[in-house]
Amino acid sequence: MTSGDLRRLVVLRHAKSAWPDGVADHERPLAPRGRRDAPAAGRWLREAGRVPDLVVCSTAGRTRQTWDLVSDELDATTPVTHDARLYRASAGELLGVVRDVPARVRTLMLVGHNPGVQDLVLMLAGEADGYALEQTRTKFPTSAIAVLCLHGPWPDLEPGAARLTEMVVPRGAKP
Repeated sequence: MTSGDLRRLVVLRHAKSAWPDGVADHERPLAPRGRRDAPAAGRWLREAGRVPDLVVCSTAGRTRQTWDLVSDELDATTPVTHDARLYRASAGELLGVVRDVPARVRTLMLVGHNPGVQDLVLMLAGEADGYALEQTRTKFPTSAIAVLCLHGPWPDLEPGAARLTEMVVPRGAKP
């Protein structure tokens, strides 16, 4: 494989959400901590050079709000698709979404929900750097970011075919 075949999948779990009375799960907003942590995730992505070429985001309120706050920190205009398939998706369903991504996309970000996003990372990670896999197995908290590297086109992505290179949980400063 050549370096031209290298692709990155960045998996972001939405930031901490609130549980207001009378609000449907799909519409739940971010909690104050989520509004602090999401920009920190965006800063980490920018500083680490992990700005995506395309974002596929769940249609849920908390994921949309997370992406809006993350994107404000990127110094880039990244196309985003809001895809209802990500809401309550299993790892297999998320893999199906990833396989639909156009070949021109080199760095893809999914903004979704647990347990699906954690299970997807664990499904794809055949190898890992440092303690990234151990961390991911233990917990994939809100605002967690996993970065997987893989070779070849998105439609060919198979379980165990990626390397988990980073797993971070950016946190915003408390007021």
